[in-house]
Amino acid sequence: MIYATHAAELIASGGAYRCFCTAERLEAVRHEQRRQGLFVGYDGLCRGRPPEEGERRAAAGEPFVVRMAMPRTGETVFVDKLRGEVKFENAQIDDQILLKTDGFPTYHLANVVDDHLMQITHVIRAEEWLSSTPKHVVLYQSFGWQAPEWVHMPLLRNADKSKISKRKNPVSLDYYQDAGFLPEALLNYLGTMGWSIAGDREKFTLDEMVEAFDFGRVSLGGPVFDLVKLSAMNADYLRALPDAEIVRRLRAWRLSDEKLASLVPLVRERIQRLDEFVPLTDFFFSGDVDYAPVQKELALKNRTPKEVMDALTAFGEELDAARDFSITGLDALARAFAEKSGWSTKELFMLLRLAATGKKATPPLFETLAGLGRELVRRRIRQCIEYIKKMPAPKA
Repeated sequence: MIYATHAAELIASGGAYRCFCTAERLEAVRHEQRRQGLFVGYDGLCRGRPPEEGERRAAAGEPFVVRMAMPRTGETVFVDKLRGEVKFENAQIDDQILLKTDGFPTYHLANVVDDHLMQITHVIRAEEWLSSTPKHVVLYQSFGWQAPEWVHMPLLRNADKSKISKRKNPVSLDYYQDAGFLPEALLNYLGTMGWSIAGDREKFTLDEMVEAFDFGRVSLGGPVFDLVKLSAMNADYLRALPDAEIVRRLRAWRLSDEKLASLVPLVRERIQRLDEFVPLTDFFFSGDVDYAPVQKELALKNRTPKEVMDALTAFGEELDAARDFSITGLDALARAFAEKSGWSTKELFMLLRLAATGKKATPPLFETLAGLGRELVRRRIRQCIEYIKKMPAPKA
């Protein structure tokens, strides 16, 4: 493996060393460092051992990791294209693990080795990686390689300036596709975040953005991702389309024969006339739903609003981690959640139905959830939680 070879090269040159410390010892060290208010990091025990000892113990089959040997004094200095000269005190940087006990590299070693072998000249990434850059700079120096140019872009923010996350804004492209945003509108909006092209103009083609882009115009303030503004831009793009093109987009989005055919089995036994199809399936065609009509039902008997919100939050987290989003997978997930959380399946299933659809009666729950898709269900669970927070307190 190329990473093991490069790790061995670092060990031979003194840029890294084998560490045989157990997880128990490392935890004890960290605990004591926290107790004393010290910098929390590896204490360098194995760094001080003779290299021959490391060779001998490794040959005997003793498990070890490979750690980089960060300089212990002075500063690591590099130039970021947006921030200028950046300095980090070496004493505040841990001896990062480069190669794990299973022989696989951590991000830091793999990143540097891969970028060098691929002849990467510019590393453009989020500002949260800024604190890792001195480790990468030292690795490039240890290998004797030319480091790339560093560009750490500002993070997208929520309206409250917090880091954007799936808890406050949808971060999956699947959601925006499901909710009916046009790809060109989303690309335009994302492409102009954090920098300006010219004056008050906001609408640009991809080619225009590529032509005009300049790192010198990037703002470090942290651009706010605003769904309202994105929706307004999407509306501008929609209005510019001919009627026939909107029809084509609608069919490709939700009104295709394939999509309608998947919904018909869910409601065919519930309708007497064709005009009943739309009211029974409207939540399949919307991004967000209105919870006002089911506000009374969301105030579950024998459950406080906090208990309801906690259950939705916990289920949403399990939904995030679930690999199986099929009908049977969702059924098993929900039943297991009900059992361990102390909710009856009846009350949990009704809550999930209300949260996902905004309706009391729908086609079978798990067929409905699978039909909506993971991103819409997650988004609606979060929205339902926010709606419950604002509901008036139940009367005593």
